[in-house]
Parts: sequence; structure tokens; C-alpha cells
Amino acid sequence: MRKIQKQRKTNETDITLELDLDGSAKSAIDTSVPFLDHMLELFSAHSGYDLFIKARGDGVDNHHVIEDVGIVLGKAFYEALGDKKGITRFADVLIPMDESLAEVAVDISGRSTLVYNVPFEREFLGTLETEMIEEFFKAFVDNAALTLHINLRYGSNNHHKAEAVFKGFAKALGKATKLKGDSLPSTKGVIE
Repeated sequence: MRKIQKQRKTNETDITLELDLDGSAKSAIDTSVPFLDHMLELFSAHSGYDLFIKARGDGVDNHHVIEDVGIVLGKAFYEALGDKKGITRFADVLIPMDESLAEVAVDISGRSTLVYNVPFEREFLGTLETEMIEEFFKAFVDNAALTLHINLRYGSNNHHKAEAVFKGFAKALGKATKLKGDSLPSTKGVIE
């Protein structure tokens, strides 16, 4: 079972999360940041993962809750993968969302690297600061121990850009975690 429950409570946030990598795309997301909720619902729907999140921040701004959701989701993902035997490991996708096109590639490598090239022309999408999208992915990658490249090839509508990026993230991870046998996909014999 590649399923995990995580809880993290600090002076800044209180987060409860459940992730099932072999789920059926069920979700219930309440982070107190509606645009982030929307993106994480898309993530669940397009990855096929079940994802349940309840998160509250300290009310200073959205930074703490967005970053900490990335941290907890990354840790849950890392733990749910277990020994990583049988995973596909590598995946890449091109995802269109109307006029926007996002390219996302992932390597479940044990090494944390984020390459992020997504320009936004608006400071906010709803109450979510667009600069926090990169912070979310950085927090996820650092805690999931994987390599993630996100490049927006083009686009003009900022909502569409974000949606293409999150759908690409979902599809790439869904493919990379798909089980295709029982061997470890590494010539080193280990993925740490």
C-alpha cells in the first residue's frame, strides 16, 4: 500500500494530509487559500492520487501555509513511495491549457533539484501570490527528494499558465510512480 497520513503542527501552520498513490483521484482540499485548493484538486484528478488536506496558517499571510503544504505533501510522497521498487521513475509531459503550454519532466532520483521557468504577469491569482507557486514546488521537491523541471513554453492568461503547470506536475508524477515491475530503476542499485 502506497498510502500515508501526515500531520504537521508548528507555530505557523496546522496541516493534516492523507495521500494514496494508488487511489482513484478522490480529493478534499481545504488550505484556506482557494486558488491553491483548486490547483491541488487538479493535481489529484490528473495524477490519479487520492489527496485529502486540511491546512490552517497563522493569518500573517499565505506564505506559511503554501510552503508548509508543499513540505508536508513532499514528505508524504517520499514516504508513500517506500523502497521505490517497480516505479517507472522518469516521466515528461506537454500540457496545453487553451493558449498556454507547460512542459514538465520528473526524475524520482533521490536528489532534490527544481528548475522552474514560469513567468507570471499578475502578482495574485485570487489570494495566492504567483511567486508562491515556485515556493510550493521548491518545498515539495526538497522533501520528496526528486528532480523536477517546469517550463512554460508560452501563454498569456495567468490562470491558464498555473493550471497547465499543475496539470503537468500531476501527469508527470502519475506516470513516474506507475508500477511496471519489481526491480529498482537505478544502475546504482539504490535511489536515496
